[in-house]
Amino acid sequence: MVRVKICGLSEIEPALVAGQAGADFIGLVFARSRRRVTPEKGRAIVQAVRGLAPRPPVVGVFVNRSAEDVNRIADDCQLDWVQLSGQESWAYCQKIQRPIVKVIHISPGTKVEAVMSNIKTGCRRLAKKEFICLLDAKVGDAYGGTGQTFDWELAGAVSARFPVIVAGGLTQDNVGQLVREVRPWGVDVSSGVETSGRKDISKIKAFIEAVRSVQ
Repeated sequence: MVRVKICGLSEIEPALVAGQAGADFIGLVFARSRRRVTPEKGRAIVQAVRGLAPRPPVVGVFVNRSAEDVNRIADDCQLDWVQLSGQESWAYCQKIQRPIVKVIHISPGTKVEAVMSNIKTGCRRLAKKEFICLLDAKVGDAYGGTGQTFDWELAGAVSARFPVIVAGGLTQDNVGQLVREVRPWGVDVSSGVETSGRKDISKIKAFIEAVRSVQ
């Protein structure tokens, strides 16, 4: 089953809707972003989501923050996973106490061999940790949430060798095609379930249904 991560949630109601609709992960952004939540708001969302059954794990998204800060916020908010969306090294990842989603940014011209080599290094360095890689488009100085796609052929080649989450420009209209062609471990969406910059409950439900209908 392809896992679904709804990311960039900043209010309780859309987070609950995502969980009730069958999201496998809920993402909260603690990095600089229009979707950023404070630790206080993050705690409130986590506490609300904990009332769901089944309860989707909550992923906290961080960019180039000290490992000490990440671990402190993860403890304070009772996060289940930590997503590292910046330029964090594999050595840095070893300092993170929770399971990790490590983002690998794909630029035009990125070679599949380079991506696979990078993931192999991660598997070796984090052999004793639970982690998974997320492939996302590299757009300018942004670290995610851009709504831009990247080379799905590359994603398919990597997915055939490693379990990966695919993000970047996904919507209810194209995620089914991606699932059929790439067969990823999971998919991640943020801007693709928004209207006028805010999470849209109907789009969240439709996105999850689009993934499940393929399966």
